[in-house]
Amino acid sequence: MFVLDLSVRKVGHHHEILRSTRWTCHCTFLTQIMFSKLVLACSSTTFSQDLPSVYEYFGGTERTGLVAGNRTFTLNAHYQWSHPLFPCPSNPMARSVKEASRIGEQLCLTATSPLDLHEPRKGNLDFGNGTNDFSEFMNVRKFIQTAQEEDLLVLIRPGPYICTEWDFGGMPSWLQRDPEMKVRENNKPYLDRVKIYLDNFLPQVADLQFTRGGPIIAVQIENEYGSFSPRSSEYLQFVRDLYNEHGLDESLHFTSDNGFGGNGMEGSLPGVLQTANFQNNPSGLFNRLREVQPDMPTMAMEFWAGWFNHWGDDKQAGTTPENMAGVLEEILRDWNGSVNFYMFFGGTNFGFMAGGNNLGEHHISSSYDYDAPLSEAGDYTRKYDLAAELIERYQNPQLRKPDRPAESTKAAYPTLGLERYLTYSDIIERVPSTCKFQMERPVSMENLPMNGDSGQSFGYVIYRKNVFISPNDDSSLRGSWPRDVGFLLVDGELVQDGSDVWINSIKEFPLSVTQAGNHTVDLMVEPLTRVNFGGAGDFIQQKGIAPIHQSKIEINGEEVTDVEIIAAEFTNAWVKNLEGFREVQNGTSLRAPVLLQSSFNIEGEPADTWLDMSRWSKGAVYVNGFNIGRYWKVGPQQNLYVPAPLLKTGENIITIFEQVQPHNEITFSDRPNLGAPPSS
Repeated sequence: MFVLDLSVRKVGHHHEILRSTRWTCHCTFLTQIMFSKLVLACSSTTFSQDLPSVYEYFGGTERTGLVAGNRTFTLNAHYQWSHPLFPCPSNPMARSVKEASRIGEQLCLTATSPLDLHEPRKGNLDFGNGTNDFSEFMNVRKFIQTAQEEDLLVLIRPGPYICTEWDFGGMPSWLQRDPEMKVRENNKPYLDRVKIYLDNFLPQVADLQFTRGGPIIAVQIENEYGSFSPRSSEYLQFVRDLYNEHGLDESLHFTSDNGFGGNGMEGSLPGVLQTANFQNNPSGLFNRLREVQPDMPTMAMEFWAGWFNHWGDDKQAGTTPENMAGVLEEILRDWNGSVNFYMFFGGTNFGFMAGGNNLGEHHISSSYDYDAPLSEAGDYTRKYDLAAELIERYQNPQLRKPDRPAESTKAAYPTLGLERYLTYSDIIERVPSTCKFQMERPVSMENLPMNGDSGQSFGYVIYRKNVFISPNDDSSLRGSWPRDVGFLLVDGELVQDGSDVWINSIKEFPLSVTQAGNHTVDLMVEPLTRVNFGGAGDFIQQKGIAPIHQSKIEINGEEVTDVEIIAAEFTNAWVKNLEGFREVQNGTSLRAPVLLQSSFNIEGEPADTWLDMSRWSKGAVYVNGFNIGRYWKVGPQQNLYVPAPLLKTGENIITIFEQVQPHNEITFSDRPNLGAPPSS
């Protein structure tokens, strides 16, 4: 995600970092841009080049940190009229930073760090030096240093829980292997893992605090803990003590919540700034905050400028530009408040990293455009213009800001025919032997003995049983509660019952064959998402056939035992290195599940593009070996965003894993198709 060759190029005197994603921001951080307006007067000239930069204004031979009190913020003894307006882009690219800077004064990136990508396997900590799918984007230090080079301050949200519609709220799935584990509680197995993570993460950033010449000014403790139950102040204090132990007491500590019930302190600690998260009615939460902390400045840590989508929604979620602007003006005018746009820059849930909102069917889509002021591709919107007008109206004074960057170049590349394929059997043959197990009974993917006892986190898991079946013996398979989507195959052929997918339910299928004998029965399970928000019970979740969720497989009324389990992780490296593809010829019958591949050439500099998946069914797409996300015809999104840095001059390879019914060509578009726009 950070400043490594795929995601960052040096252009002139600034960095251009990969557009969109939560993989550029979430893979190590979800980035947010903050603006601050200051009470102290400075030059009133209208020429931006004559104005001070952030570090010229706040710098000095000695530096004191960010302080909250008397309903104001100070940084290095400079009073701030409104501490950060932090719009949140999905990535830290400098072009998007400069787009955002056109509507604000002091800018500050907010970086939210997902533990699951910094420790994807137990004990395998990754800060940019690993071999994982997202390792090259995990260099947190270089990311923060790049922010400072771009005249930005930084606020960090280390977690360990981050929510953000991210798989399992940013926590690693292998935590589920420990039967004694209780995440987000004062639970020793959990606290032990939190300590290991923070003991490694915090030293990466401690010397980058503003007080030591770096850009970091504030640190968040956990996230929306007031919405969790049961709550534990001991757990929050444990996290804060680790911050202090590693020297992060030089930066302001804060919490953020979407409600303040009881005594108003359930999600926070004494002496810690509390901030609010909302989309509408700021006065409701701000009045409550004034009661709880009357001397503290008022701040919206997450002003929800839009909203996210679930697969199957009938239109884009979000809010109208006029509604967003009305709430923003109320915050600035009536409350002299600080604002964090969540999101300011739309993003992409690349890979299999999207989260979900319950154990049923509420799974977040690949696009995280969020109906934000800057789109998934970084394009300007009506919301952007309205926000710019309001910030200009209420700002005082001004700081230097860059010129408004041009939008990225877009292209609809020529349509491709299908060139190569691997059958389902070919795919299973290519799964490494270290990912195939003979087990007495089905177990969840998290509990498979692989990846250094970390189990399987993503991809697909296949439960295989060889069964004697005759054409007329009425054999059947009954499956209960696969987590999350089940696909039944007999001898590699997909068995369908008229519906496209089998989601978290009980179904019974006939096992129909034409010849008597031993037949291979597979139940392939796709884990769509792990819940990222809720109470303690919502975070007890395992995927595949998970006994803790009453998942099981029965054939002819008997529960399946002595089963082969195949963990098809579909990692970037595995897909990129696949060989032995068959050639698609006239008359080739392509039957799902199937891996399809085509190549195309780009002359000159690559441009942003979208893959139109509206005539495909369900699956995932890889561009030059990088997983750009899931597609699903239920919508609302119908295409997948491909940022230009994922492409290259010369040959590019598109690989599609189609699970239900393939189309016969690959089509590009020069614009998004995210479904009908929001109406309110």
